[in-house]
Amino acid sequence: MSNEKRKNIIWIFGDQHRAQMLGAAGDPNIHTPNLDHMANTGVYFKQAVCGFPLCCPFRGSLISGVYPHKCVPGHEYQMPPEQKTIAHAFRDNGYHTAYFGKWHLDGWHERDGRGALHHVPAERRGGFDIWLGFENNNSQWDSWLHGHDREGKEVEHFRLPGYETDCLTDILIDYINEQSGKDEPFFASLSVQPPHDPYIAPEEFMGRHTPGAVEMRENVPNIPRILDQARREISGAYAMVENLDWNVGRVKQALVEAGIADETHIVFFSDHGDMHGSHGQFRKMTPYEESIRIPFIIGGCRDKYDGKIGTVDAVINHVDIAPTTLGLCGIDKPEWMEGTDYSGRRIHGREVEEPDSAYIQSVVPTKHGDSTDRPWRGVITRDGWKYVCLEGQPWMMYDLKEDPLEQANMAFNVRYYNKRKELQEKLRQWIEKTGDKFALPDID
Repeated sequence: MSNEKRKNIIWIFGDQHRAQMLGAAGDPNIHTPNLDHMANTGVYFKQAVCGFPLCCPFRGSLISGVYPHKCVPGHEYQMPPEQKTIAHAFRDNGYHTAYFGKWHLDGWHERDGRGALHHVPAERRGGFDIWLGFENNNSQWDSWLHGHDREGKEVEHFRLPGYETDCLTDILIDYINEQSGKDEPFFASLSVQPPHDPYIAPEEFMGRHTPGAVEMRENVPNIPRILDQARREISGAYAMVENLDWNVGRVKQALVEAGIADETHIVFFSDHGDMHGSHGQFRKMTPYEESIRIPFIIGGCRDKYDGKIGTVDAVINHVDIAPTTLGLCGIDKPEWMEGTDYSGRRIHGREVEEPDSAYIQSVVPTKHGDSTDRPWRGVITRDGWKYVCLEGQPWMMYDLKEDPLEQANMAFNVRYYNKRKELQEKLRQWIEKTGDKFALPDID
């Protein structure tokens, strides 16, 4: 592998950060200068999809490149310990690998105690050279890490001294400074809980947002109970995203100061979205846009970033992130990965035939409050159609180009029979291609 291709890679991703919640996406309530800069000087995937809008299944597919029904099919399911991950692929190609933050792949159950203090065994840490993380923790001011260090020595649980995103970013910056003096390239992942509920951030950021001043999306119903909760929660979420954006800026500055900014790609995304009252719903686990769409940006630190730039309409999915990340370094995806390598959107010479649609799923429902309580499968096309089925029953069909707020469901409109049949055939092909099992409706 040539030195030109030995780029460093950093993943930065939050939890429950919907695609619409960025300045670059046109949200009038938020100020995200660092992420907007990356979107303007890198590649901004405006149609990025979370193929399963739930933490554990997304994360399993993220690091394996394998669809959820073959890897992590539901909430609090353990990723198979023998599953190869992106860390193995990078290590096989001479990279040092590090993971910092939320894991949520060890099958821990809420009924068994606090996830922040659950111990993930070394053999179930995905093959990373350094792993300092936690299984799950919904308390951003009381975060605990454990794992192993660069030498493989076990690190016992210790409490972070401040707000989770800030402290985990401190750890990543220390790693960047250590690694900058070494010859080997690195792949590092920063996984933070915010903007997942509870919706709180440091006072400096919380003070910028007042619930009554939030401009709500037009598909939030004018029902006092829903509006009150949505305004209160989303104002905190905005503060959390702005704090995350500030920390992205810190990482970029650290790369510049370490002298490795020009040889490092930053990939920013989220595991899924958050309804925040749209269609009267909250949280995730539904195929509506606010839940299923995620921010996805490949960028760097400079005003002029080498390679291609621009906003693209490719429907990159969760299984595509690992192959694309490897491709940015000139590494072909291993045979076990099912996703598409979209690195040709950034790197000349790595163009491939891209899918015209993305496959979305809920394999095992959580049945938590504010979630869809039955399995569903769906397809989102590059030209703006969404079609979703319950078992044996059509459910949603939207033309997102004319109806981005999903206010006119055409799944039962005879006028759109032919389009529904076309989309169901596309969905059937995805089910067959991925080896999934699901009872589609009879629409003949």
